[in-house]
Amino acid sequence: MQQHLKLSIVINNYNYDRFLAQAIDSALAQTYPHVEVIVVDDGSTDGSRQIIEGYGDRIIPIFQANGKQGAAFNNGFAHSQGDIIIFLDADDYLYPTAAESIVQAWQTDSVKLHYRLDVVDTEGNPRGFSYPQGGSLSKGDIHQAVIMKGTYTGVPTSGNALSRRALEQVMPIPPEFNTTSDDYLSVLIPLYGEVAALETPLGAYRIHTNNQWAMSTVSAERFHRFIRHDRQRCQLLTVKGKELGFDVPDDLEMRFLGRVWSRLSSLKFDLASHPIAEDRPLALARAGIRAVWLYSDHNWPKKIIFSVWFIWVGVMPPALARPAIIWLFAPQFRPKPIDWTLTKLRVLVST
Repeated sequence: MQQHLKLSIVINNYNYDRFLAQAIDSALAQTYPHVEVIVVDDGSTDGSRQIIEGYGDRIIPIFQANGKQGAAFNNGFAHSQGDIIIFLDADDYLYPTAAESIVQAWQTDSVKLHYRLDVVDTEGNPRGFSYPQGGSLSKGDIHQAVIMKGTYTGVPTSGNALSRRALEQVMPIPPEFNTTSDDYLSVLIPLYGEVAALETPLGAYRIHTNNQWAMSTVSAERFHRFIRHDRQRCQLLTVKGKELGFDVPDDLEMRFLGRVWSRLSSLKFDLASHPIAEDRPLALARAGIRAVWLYSDHNWPKKIIFSVWFIWVGVMPPALARPAIIWLFAPQFRPKPIDWTLTKLRVLVST
């Protein structure tokens, strides 16, 4: 353990007074002694200010006019002194040993350490799985994989501990990423050094209706948000990657199956509102299958399952495609026979 390292937990909050105290309490309850807690309130209109003021000098409070997530990150980072920074969403929380575990696993060349988050509902009840589902978190020198596919296996905002040294290379976050600041950092930080990973959950990620990325419901508008987010991500990576001397592929947008299935799902869910006019179902299905077999790290049974999914959704009319879309994006809505079948398939291929 590198005892000299200081860790800053920057909590960004906007109108989450019902969750905020749990986030702050979790930051203050860390077993590692060298922790500072900064709470940035982004112009909340609920009872957040009173909650924050109630902690007195145990935290560093920052009250700002509403500027969205990016402005909160920038302001919190500017006031921080830690060698390691965690941007904790106010609706999530950390376990008491999170900071200690992070510092113990931290290496001098680490630019980021990410860790699993247990998924909970609005009331904090466990959903029975952690994020991400299946597979291991990416680690090591992953910049080439990021450049080649535009993505890697990671965790939402609260599951990342970031190096101050790396953050100084990319901060402040530009205004155009004010609502996708977590993704801005997720894309860029691995370009500057080694990524470490802990497979043990060190906190909780809350799924609720106001969480802009959590898929508690399935709707065309959600897919549109994913598409805007993915295209912005690819554009950022293309520009910054080339600035750093990396050879970014021209077909980057079509190399990650998640990016393709969002577009196909949006097209089949509501054709009239789909944001990319040139998209066609069969072309997207072919691109998805190509992404599965050429660029994904899934085992062959999963590749077959995903390929069947792309064929089904690409070929079938919307009424038959929609259930497959919902079961993919919101597994909590899968019928029990479907889950049972998938479980049996996993057992068969592992024996």
